[in-house]
Amino acid sequence: MTPKKKVAPAEGAERRRYKRYDVKLHADVTTEDAFLFAYVSNISEVGIFLATDKPLAVGTLMKLRFRPLESESFEVEGEVVWVNPVRQKPEENINPGMGIKFVNLDDATRDRIVKLIRTIAYLHDNWV
Repeated sequence: MTPKKKVAPAEGAERRRYKRYDVKLHADVTTEDAFLFAYVSNISEVGIFLATDKPLAVGTLMKLRFRPLESESFEVEGEVVWVNPVRQKPEENINPGMGIKFVNLDDATRDRIVKLIRTIAYLHDNWV
């Protein structure tokens, strides 16, 4: 049975409880049968958006390894919760990728993500 594909929510349908911050971090993604690298284009305390032209199916579990800013890399587990698929027409192919929800976070990793978010928020507020 093939998992159902969800697509990105319609613009203006803001349902997020956690603020997202734009960022560009390289991420290595490992699943049971795939390895790919992508870029984290935004991040929140509960998940990330991975910009990629090879999004995985909704429900796919993965390990993500990324190196935020100038700190040591770390690994988190995630699950694909929605996909913005690659489209045939280049003018329609805006921001392909997948929304990833963090899963099975231990306290130390959660604290590290929150610290990263605060650093990005501080930098963002001082650039604007």
